[in-house]
Amino acid sequence: MLTIEHFSKTYPGGKKAVDDLSLTVNAGEIMGFIGHNGAGKTTTLRCVAGILDFTEGEIAIGGHSVKTQPIAAKQITAFLPDNPDLYEFLTGIQYLAFIADLYGIEKEAREARIQKYADAFELTGALGSAIGSYSHGMKQKLAVISALMRAPKLLILDEPFVGLDPQAAFVLKGFLHELCAEGGAVIFSTHVLEVAEKLCDRIAIIQKGRLVRMGDTASIVGDESLEQVFLELAREGGEHA
Repeated sequence: MLTIEHFSKTYPGGKKAVDDLSLTVNAGEIMGFIGHNGAGKTTTLRCVAGILDFTEGEIAIGGHSVKTQPIAAKQITAFLPDNPDLYEFLTGIQYLAFIADLYGIEKEAREARIQKYADAFELTGALGSAIGSYSHGMKQKLAVISALMRAPKLLILDEPFVGLDPQAAFVLKGFLHELCAEGGAVIFSTHVLEVAEKLCDRIAIIQKGRLVRMGDTASIVGDESLEQVFLELAREGGEHA
């Protein structure tokens, strides 16, 4: 579903945020993308989502090149940034209708999906209120709903559990599994290593812009915890990729 081949990203001024990264995420799979702040996670996810330009390497979603077929790639992708910007003057339902219009979701499908996800995240009663009146957690739930309602083939999440209460986090995990069971794929970054260890089929660990470990969660963790593996790699500077 997602293929990244020899991708690098250098910002103006010469800072290389990502260096020769290659990885794949298969249909039906949840991939955890792990790394310290500044390791290159958000840069990578924003390039995958088509928000940042890049010149080195290739990224394809469902066989569509992010560079040369950006609209086709974005039509099957949903991206949830770590701090989503919402139109606070709109009500929750107006915002969801706006997103549905952008992606051409038909009236019957959008209504069913909004009801399903808003009920699950206990947000239905607030959809008539202005987003500006929402708490941080409510805004995060609305952003999650706006991504899920598009039924994406690839769901990209940057720190999705930050700001969610335990119940909402549990509900989101269930919907991630549901999306994968229907043939979609998920890649998400997180600092919550316990969540990644329990939720992900595979894990990719990035340090200073370079991939230092990738594989099935069970094979990476082995007899340790993901936290122990991560800290060991950090101490060793990623020398044994």
